[in-house]
Amino acid sequence: MLIQNKEDLLLLFQTDGWIMDILKTVKTLELPDWWVCAGFVRSKIWDTLHGYRERTPLADVDVIFFDPAEVDEGYEKELELRLQQLAPTIPWSVKNEARMHLVNDIPPYTSSEDAISKFPETATGLGLKLDVWDQVIVTTPWGLEDVLEMNIKPTPLFQSSPELAAIYEKRIVQKNLKSKWPQVTVFHT
Repeated sequence: MLIQNKEDLLLLFQTDGWIMDILKTVKTLELPDWWVCAGFVRSKIWDTLHGYRERTPLADVDVIFFDPAEVDEGYEKELELRLQQLAPTIPWSVKNEARMHLVNDIPPYTSSEDAISKFPETATGLGLKLDVWDQVIVTTPWGLEDVLEMNIKPTPLFQSSPELAAIYEKRIVQKNLKSKWPQVTVFHT
């Protein structure tokens, strides 16, 4: 499938039963400002662009939400448990972005989309969720160019200091995305 724009992406996700099941499962939690994001979204795009018939295995399915009133990490673990009961074969990871700035030692996020814009790589700064009619909504704070051209580049935040640039570079080595998707191009800080 050729993916050239946001409409092509929406069709790609909307016609994937597995992705739709995951989104519908997360939607049942009724979390504020929720998204399924990062590698879950990028991997589907790059698998498609590489012509893979089978999905590249995921370390986890990242679910984020934004709730300043519920910043206890234990609540996130409760949500993961609920999701595991609903879909036990999925490696769920749930994070409240209202507290994640503390973990990352950066200024507070204003929303989940703000948090997505501050992920380390532009091609991973993507999110999906469902509207009230179960239509896919996609957020792409850095646009689609890098993910569609299979470029791994640091977001501006991860270029803003030597410490964050080092985190980006370490992730590039650890994730070794080029071994999974050989057509990607890695850009360094």
